[in-house]
Amino acid sequence: MTLPKKGKLLIAMAACIIGALFVILIKTTGTQGSLSTRSDTVVPSLIQVEQENQQLVNDNEKLKQELKQYQMGENANSLTFQQLQKAKVSAGLTEVKGLGIRITLDDAKTYTNESDDPNYYLIHEEYIRQIVNWLWNGGAEAISVNGQRITSATEVFCSGSYIQINGTLQMAPYIIEAVGDQHNLQSALKFYFWDRLGEYQQQYGITRTLEAPDETLTIPAGQLKKFKYAEPVKGG
Repeated sequence: MTLPKKGKLLIAMAACIIGALFVILIKTTGTQGSLSTRSDTVVPSLIQVEQENQQLVNDNEKLKQELKQYQMGENANSLTFQQLQKAKVSAGLTEVKGLGIRITLDDAKTYTNESDDPNYYLIHEEYIRQIVNWLWNGGAEAISVNGQRITSATEVFCSGSYIQINGTLQMAPYIIEAVGDQHNLQSALKFYFWDRLGEYQQQYGITRTLEAPDETLTIPAGQLKKFKYAEPVKGG
């Protein structure tokens, strides 16, 4: 049976419409499937990224806390070190330098009178102790005698023809150096004992000189005293 032209045209148009609908259906189904696939992939990825970001925030906070603790520890160490250095300076365990005065004491070179007591012509340990005490009283911040630092543990006493200082035997001349205000240190010596030494100098020929040099003086560090029997009191 042969269809008329009009029937063929209707069939062709129907076929086109059905084809178009089929294509649209395929695209729609494909798009929905693609969206479904993307949704299934993207949601877990977002969750993972969020978890990673939270972990980074936690790690950053932890690092901040560790840095803060480190800085606090550094500050504490720095403060402890500064306090230790001050304590060492106060105890005379650190070499220091500064302006000050220099005193020289020396024995007489000859006896002016053979009948005099020979001790009148010598420098004695009590002379040194007196001068050191006057210098402390005048505000001296560091003192040495013949290079021996004078500390709270320093002994100065006669040992035959020597004077013992810090366990060492010293002989004349005795050079006493003190760091501090030069005017105050010199003024501290202008008392009875210094004048008395001047009388000894005139009568017996001992040497007594006082200088206030322009250059800085260097006072060596003292020795750390070793404790064998004394122990610090807990909580003291």
